[in-house]
Amino acid sequence: MSVEPKKALGQHFLVDENILRVIGRLADLDPNDVVLEVGPGLGTLTRYLADRVSVVHAIELDRSLEHELVAALGDRDNVAVHWLDALDLDVDELRPSPTKLVANLPYNIATPLVVETLEHAGSLARWCVMVQREVADRFFARRRTKAYGAVSVLVQLTARKLGSHRVSPAVFRPRPRVESALVAFERKQGASIARVRPVVEAAFAHRRKTAANSIALAGLASRAEVERALASLGREKGVRAEELSPEDFVRLQQALLA
Repeated sequence: MSVEPKKALGQHFLVDENILRVIGRLADLDPNDVVLEVGPGLGTLTRYLADRVSVVHAIELDRSLEHELVAALGDRDNVAVHWLDALDLDVDELRPSPTKLVANLPYNIATPLVVETLEHAGSLARWCVMVQREVADRFFARRRTKAYGAVSVLVQLTARKLGSHRVSPAVFRPRPRVESALVAFERKQGASIARVRPVVEAAFAHRRKTAANSIALAGLASRAEVERALASLGREKGVRAEELSPEDFVRLQQALLA
């Protein structure tokens, strides 16, 4: 490998093409798809996608990869490479609009990117992302478990899990010290987290505190107001965030506005 992966960017390049068939199956690729790929790296997945879908929007921050990425794509003319930070991307400005996000996500942006695209990228209907296994576990974790947190609530309110697949460290260079996983999910029609997100994130900001105390510390409402809202839901005032279901948070947010 002529390019040295940058640890600060969470780079672990996909080099084993055997995993591509699994990605293709979980992403349910179609010739009419417009795919958003974040972190194309050396272009292994980008090339696979370009041969199977209509358009690929590849978002890459590391300009030092340009030579290798362009060389990997060859004469494929259906790939648009955008050189910027994916967290600064306005997906709605891309043309044609992407319908799926399929990516080996850089480890350091995986969680915020998934949440941001669920909230703001309205054209996306399906995700198939490679992430650290513990991150994949959090997306659809059950309440009252260690993995359950703010991202679990936000993902489950807006998405439905379609499948997952464990991935060996051997498919990457360099080999990560943690296990990875592919996880695929689709958007629930009509779902939105814009209003409930501040309450969810505030409730989990201090996991050892009660939900009422944690939300009060964020300044969203007084502890007494949150406790009254919880009581209206039939919840005890000392309940912690991990004991509340995703639907509880929607009802809590509505009760706080009542």
